[in-house]
Amino acid sequence: MDTADRIALILDLLGVFFFAVSGSLLAARKGFDLVGSLLLASLAGLGGGVVRDVIIDTPPAAFNDPTYLVPPLLATVLVYFVFSGVEKVRRVLVIFDAAGLALFCITGTLKALAFGLNPVAAMLLGVTTAVGGGLLRDVVANEVPQLFDPRDIYALPAMLGAVVATLLVPHGWFNLVTGTAAASMVFSLRVLAWRYGWHAPLAARAWTPRRLRRGNGA
Repeated sequence: MDTADRIALILDLLGVFFFAVSGSLLAARKGFDLVGSLLLASLAGLGGGVVRDVIIDTPPAAFNDPTYLVPPLLATVLVYFVFSGVEKVRRVLVIFDAAGLALFCITGTLKALAFGLNPVAAMLLGVTTAVGGGLLRDVVANEVPQLFDPRDIYALPAMLGAVVATLLVPHGWFNLVTGTAAASMVFSLRVLAWRYGWHAPLAARAWTPRRLRRGNGA
């Protein structure tokens, strides 16, 4: 395993952990038991990667390497012993979700490029990897997926990270420093969008959802 592969594996496992924590936090907020927490953590942490690998037509890494099963277990135990306040869960969930999003948009793009996909397909697969686990987590937990929440942006930061990774790799500029910088940029943009209510234009220009009007003080 060369240096680039090691970096990709480390970032991928960290992404699994961060998304898994977001799944366990959501399970705690919904009042699930410990088994439900582990299942939701696994779905959130591994779902995007499984979708990525199925599209690439390669055996999912989560099924080939038992190491991928460790982060969801650690996340479940961490939330069980550390989590103590429902009033804080939304903020912490967004932070961990943003961290997973930032890492997965990079690792998904890297793996797609490594398997010979063209740059556009690699970017799209990077975004799919980033949003897939969170989408599955929210649907299973009967939540409106953050991907479709008009009050902030979710997929756009992931797309930005995927574009940066696609530009770095062909020139040999991708390394631990540049990869971390790209992930930090995605993370910051996602958290700032949530904090300040930045959002993309709505599907119909003249129509504003009632809940979005209330969020803006109307």
